[in-house]
Amino acid sequence: MEPVRIASIGLGWWGGVLAEKASAGGADVIRCFARSAESRDAFAETHGARPASSYEEVLSDPDVEGVLIATPHSTHADLVVQAAAAGKHVFCDKPFTLTVAEAKRATHAAAEAGVVLQVGHNRRRQPANRRLKQMIDDDELGMVHYAEANLSYPKGLTPRSGWRGEPEESPAGGMTGLGVHMADNLIYLLGTPTRVQAFSRRTIGVGKLDDVTTANLEFENGALAYLATSMVIPTIARVSVWGTKAAAMNELDGEQFFLQASGEMDKTPQEIETLDTVKDELEEFARNVRSGSAPETGGPEAIEVVAVLEGIVESAQRGTVVDLDEVRGRS
Repeated sequence: MEPVRIASIGLGWWGGVLAEKASAGGADVIRCFARSAESRDAFAETHGARPASSYEEVLSDPDVEGVLIATPHSTHADLVVQAAAAGKHVFCDKPFTLTVAEAKRATHAAAEAGVVLQVGHNRRRQPANRRLKQMIDDDELGMVHYAEANLSYPKGLTPRSGWRGEPEESPAGGMTGLGVHMADNLIYLLGTPTRVQAFSRRTIGVGKLDDVTTANLEFENGALAYLATSMVIPTIARVSVWGTKAAAMNELDGEQFFLQASGEMDKTPQEIETLDTVKDELEEFARNVRSGSAPETGGPEAIEVVAVLEGIVESAQRGTVVDLDEVRGRS
């Protein structure tokens, strides 16, 4: 397959990771843009991409087929709409947007232009999560009625610099950058969420962001789930699902897998493969661009996650249960 020629937009740490994984996954990063000329030059030297002085310059380059967007969350919708208008395919980092209305606007623009739009919800690709999904579908766990998901890192013990440390870009603290991974996992495993009740607090007082956020979710199939994230506790990265026959657990961000049958007191470790999920999703992006096929986590899937995020923020602010169908209906 001929490599897809792409440009990196947003050249911070994660932008560099995406460029590296894309280069290993069937793409050539040929252009780059960020507001800082210093960042552009440093990225260009590291990745061999030609710097552009503006986003418009990137979009007008006929050699560029698609863009990787790793910019502040609030900028995603506008950048996607501009790229779609220029006929460029888009891989956008998560969260896709901060509101359902913005997510719909960007998704509609990509659909109207006929370009691929993929959003970086990579953790569902872990073999441990794929196995959880297969076990649910095959009725190995019985009737699933409860799940837990937690992604926490102690990044908030020191003030976060730059836009990631601003509440406007990271509402509900770690839920915006971390928890949305687990929201996508829960939707992937359990289906459509219907209601959410959340709490979010700045308990430690370091920096500007809330450092702990929790949410209870109700799903269309009757299952309930607990979703949490903290920025001041030791690392947690797990997804657990309980059914009437058994429970299964993805631990250590896909590195370990456990099974516990009903009536057993202990969970038993299981063999599980691992995967470079970021490289895997960017390989899919390249294939989709060449084939015109739809990505696993495109606009419609990303809108569901944004609805949960928007619902969590609103519930925490209002102190009420939020109907997610009402959130999904916003435009």
